[in-house]
Amino acid sequence: MENTKELRTWLDDMKLNHPLVIAGPCSAETEEQVLKIAHELKDSDVSYFRAGIWKPRTRPGMFEGVGEIGLHWLKKVKEETGMKTCTEVANAAHVKLALEHDVDLLWIGARSTVSPFIMQEIADALAGTDKIVLVKNPVNPDLALWLGGIERLYTAGIKNLGAIHRGFSTYEKSKYRNTPEWQLAIEFQNKFPDLPLINDPSHITGKRDMVFDVCQTALDLNFDGLMIETHFDPENAWSDAAQQVTPDSLKQIMQDLKVKKETETAVSYREPLENLRAQINVVDDQLIDLLGKRMQVADKIGQLKKDENVAVLQSRRWNEILGNMVMEGSGKGLSEEFVLKMFKAIHQESINHQEKIING
Repeated sequence: MENTKELRTWLDDMKLNHPLVIAGPCSAETEEQVLKIAHELKDSDVSYFRAGIWKPRTRPGMFEGVGEIGLHWLKKVKEETGMKTCTEVANAAHVKLALEHDVDLLWIGARSTVSPFIMQEIADALAGTDKIVLVKNPVNPDLALWLGGIERLYTAGIKNLGAIHRGFSTYEKSKYRNTPEWQLAIEFQNKFPDLPLINDPSHITGKRDMVFDVCQTALDLNFDGLMIETHFDPENAWSDAAQQVTPDSLKQIMQDLKVKKETETAVSYREPLENLRAQINVVDDQLIDLLGKRMQVADKIGQLKKDENVAVLQSRRWNEILGNMVMEGSGKGLSEEFVLKMFKAIHQESINHQEKIING
């Protein structure tokens, strides 16, 4: 698959004057619930009404969706509100039922994207469809796996494609439910700048009060749209209660978001921007130089430890460094999460250098 302007055709044809918005409940619970939310969203920026019909859950015994009956409710949404509909499909049987009930947009979840076997099964079931198909990133930060899933659909003759960035699972403690790893999304855009990219702040944050900030970051990075879980009574939702916002909150979010200009035509803007970028290039060079010097010191420490037969890892020393750097970083406007991640990487590189000296 190669990047072409035609990848954007389905989105450009909508002629929206705002980012694409996909919204609705995490799960379709009852017909009344689905229709109530849909009617509250119909006079908003929402173009596609979403609802989970089949819910892939981590453990059995949890609510796993209402199944096929929910597709009838989505049909009613379209008839009564005029909004197009979308839902997640996880296998060929889901695809068949969704197409039979004329769902307008299908997305493939993170648990499915992670398996090339599942992706091929879904691609075969969707072969040649003119429906819009979006692919969420896999649970692990693997760009090749994400793109591979999309390419399988493209190879099956599916042309109306896009991607959903919903963050990545991590075993480390984080303020996010799924860490965004923005750099990977940026790399995705660099490879396929014309393939529509939608952000899913609900699954990234896991908390409704963080949704706005992630939405704004996504728009600042030129994402094409947002998928936001919305429920009239989030606290009592049957799944993912903490991350859903009310229809009124969604409307306020869309009103408050600032959409950045995509072009840099004004000289008064471009010149100072280029100057600031040049400053960043200088600082980045300095950072690389300093890191190289730090590793040279680590090499000397490794030689000393080798001579004295001392273990590479000194836990007390490491904890002291980490505590001091978090405090220093806070004073310079750096988040604790960033400082910890950065110094863990630096520390691991230092250990690698020292082990190479000791084992050499």
